[in-house]
Amino acid sequence: MRKEYDFSQSRKSPYASQSEKQITIRLDLESIDYCKAISEEVGIPFQSLINLYSRDYVASRRKLDLRWK
Repeated sequence: MRKEYDFSQSRKSPYASQSEKQITIRLDLESIDYCKAISEEVGIPFQSLINLYSRDYVASRRKLDLRWK
């Protein structure tokens, strides 16, 4: 491994801004525990699992029925 690297000719990835964005989201403990348990079974990080569930939800164009009774 080199002591120093020259990044003077480097450029930012054009895909970096399109890939992911860090946010803060509040989830209940039961949901987090569930996702962590499933992620251990399948061998992927639980945040990636939550993202996969979210992407599936968006891809299917599902909407919640939020009618109060």
